[in-house]
Amino acid sequence: MISELACAVFVARRAWFMNKDELKGKGEQLEGQAKESIGAATGDKGKQAEGLGERLRGAAREKVAEAKEKIEQVKERMTEKKRDTSRDVEESDDD
Repeated sequence: MISELACAVFVARRAWFMNKDELKGKGEQLEGQAKESIGAATGDKGKQAEGLGERLRGAAREKVAEAKEKIEQVKERMTEKKRDTSRDVEESDDD
């Protein structure tokens, strides 16, 4: 029971960190969009290019964070299945 609770807390904390990376990516995208708009309004091509770079970097950061989260979810499911299989084997040995 305690180990399951500790595991749940660990999973929740890890999910928070993944979401933190996604939020950082979204923030970079918004900042990049703002710079692009300012550059377009002022005719500053350098500012537009800088904004585009930030927006693309933010999108990439967000996608990487999503992929990491999905990988962790798959690993957790595989660990659960392995644990369930071990329990099934132990129960069949008891019979």
